[in-house]
Amino acid sequence: MDRIEQFWHIPAMTSPATDIHAWQLYGEDAPFPDLLHIERIADRASDHHWRIDTHRHLQLHQVFLLLAGKITLKIEGTPWKVATPCLLNIPRMTAHSFAFSAGTEGWVLTLTAAEFPELFGPVSPASTALATAFSARPAEDLAASFAGLAAAHASAQPLRELHLRSHALSICLAAAEAAGAHATAPGPDEARLLRFEAEVRAHLTDGWQLPDYARRLGLSERHLRRLCLTHTGQSAHALIESVRLREACRLLAYTRMQVQEIGFSTGFDDPSYFARAFRRRMGLPPSAYRARLEG
Repeated sequence: MDRIEQFWHIPAMTSPATDIHAWQLYGEDAPFPDLLHIERIADRASDHHWRIDTHRHLQLHQVFLLLAGKITLKIEGTPWKVATPCLLNIPRMTAHSFAFSAGTEGWVLTLTAAEFPELFGPVSPASTALATAFSARPAEDLAASFAGLAAAHASAQPLRELHLRSHALSICLAAAEAAGAHATAPGPDEARLLRFEAEVRAHLTDGWQLPDYARRLGLSERHLRRLCLTHTGQSAHALIESVRLREACRLLAYTRMQVQEIGFSTGFDDPSYFARAFRRRMGLPPSAYRARLEG
């Protein structure tokens, strides 16, 4: 990486999530089923008049490459001064907002943290660096890496997922290297929430309830409830259901399992409740969701 000329950093989860909307992408509540998402800034920000209101992503990590334009940025309510070209790392659960000048050029890569344990898992050597929000001067070849990832994302080649993972790892490793010695280790609350999600994924079909997860985490049920609400703005039960529905979306997209079987495999014992919960979150029933992806 080039030497960093200007560096701003802040640990994730430094303030409560109250009144801050939790989005999947720009203004969208529905999780995307793909391994990752990549698009140009103009492809989405222009639809929002080049302004993105304050929000946070509960499961998504984002890496921005801002190539040209003027950007007004706030992280956890604090204004940042960034000048293009700029590499920007936004960890999950970090509140942020943007105002771009019209025609701003750049890319945004969005990853589901759970799909990349080699980057965001508790034993990953990159997790500490990537748990910090920061801006840094990008390497000259990073734009080509984003463009290559975008091309792989748009393709239908048999090895598409491996290509996506390879490109994403390269970009995120460049980001981790840019963080350098300024990286801040995740706080205890973030570590507990990450472990909570991991336990939910590990016990989807075991019938675990909130007391079971609290016991595994060494917390009281009340403490776990408060932790979730304070740092994500969602109840513990809502987070559990969110993890289950995200896995259901993935299975609908990438397998030929029957809808009822997917419900059972993601912890929904009642098929009618699974259908209602899915529709409430996604806006359409599971079968229609799969049909839309295939269309």
